[in-house]
Amino acid sequence: MSDNLQRDFNAELCAFLDASPTPFHAVDSMIKRLAAAGFQALDEADRWFLEPGQGYYITRNDSSIIAWRQPTDRCAVEHGWRLVGAHTDSPCLKVKPCPELHRHGYFQLGVEVYGGVLLNPWFDRDLSLAGRVTYRTTEGDITSALLDFERPVAVLPSLAIHLDREANSSRSINAQTYLPVVMGQTETKPDFRQLLKLRLQDKGVESVESVLDYELCFYDTQGATLVGFEQEFLASARLDNLLSCFVGLQALIEGRDDRIGQVLVCTDHEEVGSMSACGAQGPMLAQWLERVLPEAGRRNRSLARSMLISVDNAHGVHPNFSDKHDSNHGPLLNAGPVIKLNANQRYASNSETSAFFRHLAEQVQVPVQSFVVRTDMACGSTIGPITAAELGVKTLDIGVPQFAMHSIRELAGSQDAYGLYRVLQHFMQVQRVPG
Repeated sequence: MSDNLQRDFNAELCAFLDASPTPFHAVDSMIKRLAAAGFQALDEADRWFLEPGQGYYITRNDSSIIAWRQPTDRCAVEHGWRLVGAHTDSPCLKVKPCPELHRHGYFQLGVEVYGGVLLNPWFDRDLSLAGRVTYRTTEGDITSALLDFERPVAVLPSLAIHLDREANSSRSINAQTYLPVVMGQTETKPDFRQLLKLRLQDKGVESVESVLDYELCFYDTQGATLVGFEQEFLASARLDNLLSCFVGLQALIEGRDDRIGQVLVCTDHEEVGSMSACGAQGPMLAQWLERVLPEAGRRNRSLARSMLISVDNAHGVHPNFSDKHDSNHGPLLNAGPVIKLNANQRYASNSETSAFFRHLAEQVQVPVQSFVVRTDMACGSTIGPITAAELGVKTLDIGVPQFAMHSIRELAGSQDAYGLYRVLQHFMQVQRVPG
């Protein structure tokens, strides 16, 4: 039975990854699943009339989302909130504002590098284009729509090794000159905004007068799939960190307990520092909390009984590069979720929160691993320390182990997402947290 549940879970995870090529599409995918589960949309500009036991969600910038089940005020104070946090963005190549290039008969688009992209794997992939387009309607209104070309429309060809004999030993990538993407062959330079208008019309948006601006990125059209001799691995784009968004979403939907405030917060811009109106270093989560518990004293008492689990993937030990890990802290794929620790507070885990997670995992029979970066290497960070500092809430950093983080195609264990989901679902239902 558990094998069937894991297989079904992975099938839904793959469908979510394929439907979510950008943060805008990821939030849209989550909204559809929340609506199907009975959650109601709220607008931050409206007054809210919240009913205990009802699920709600809000979005900001179309790329960040907070979803929750509203407890009674008494339960919120007595039991606190169980929060799961993740981020919707992934490193990618974004189209520039004036991107058109026409060289030697080839139509190209200039791009910016978003986040810490592993650039080499982007070459020679079948690329499509997706994101948000803002336009003026024929009635004079300004509105936005999600756009996805869906099929391969571009490629970034490698230079042949015959023309660069040092390619395998010393080639470095100049992001300005090497990355303009080839879209096709034309006699003249096309108007990119006009192409977007035509694509919107092809998708059934008929009232477009002119495209004013856009936020678009390229993505690999190869879909998520299970690979390996026994399908041990999950291969996909954007595992960091849409895998965590999906796991947290399913834990919220399936872990209902009306006595406890259950929250999923998935914010944008983590890969570039989280400092934005819809990022973890912005005010979105704190402003939400002020609205669901307006009285400051009760809100602070509730936070003291709350806990946030920041979910962001961890570096699994690569068999060809095991020297990049501390020998006692090399997480294995398919060996359970990873508690992430750092003495310098790059991760927010402490002995109480990590012990509590171990306790929860034992109760649902899911193994747990630990990750500490080599002492002579720099450590990345997550939304965990940022949110802990903003709210003063007890926080744990965890994630499933993966290979090729920030590549155009990443690899995780096919057992780990479902195992993490089981622990987070249990976390959503516990009445007390440590401290």
